[in-house]
Amino acid sequence: MMTFRPLLLRLTVATVVIAAATTAAAQKTAAPPQDKAQAPAPVAVEEKPTPYDQRLIRLAEVLGSVHYLRNLCVKEPEDVWRRSMQELIDKETVNEEKRRERMTAAFNRGYRTFASVYTACTQPAIVAEQRYRAEGATLASEIVARFGN
Repeated sequence: MMTFRPLLLRLTVATVVIAAATTAAAQKTAAPPQDKAQAPAPVAVEEKPTPYDQRLIRLAEVLGSVHYLRNLCVKEPEDVWRRSMQELIDKETVNEEKRRERMTAAFNRGYRTFASVYTACTQPAIVAEQRYRAEGATLASEIVARFGN
């Protein structure tokens, strides 16, 4: 049986790199620190779509699909994909509630799409999981290569 660890590692690393790059960019444009005596008021951030938002939304959907399919076909449930998605959302959508909602919705859509089709681990489910993982790795690599710092 084929091992998934190299591809899983590659996608995880690419996702972390994406998150780190966007965090670094956000820190460069962060506002100067305020007086500690005053409680900081919530900052209304104008949400501007990034040039890679559509790819990021697709990546979120793919991660949701892979999360469902992997857990369908393994003995011990794993939370790697959901945690990776949560980290990506947390780092990518700081103070951008609408983007956070879109990414969360995409992850959930990917999860529910396969949950409505597969209730048991079958050969087609395994093939779908492999294809989606490959697509996710490609998307993550493309985003980093094209938009990373």
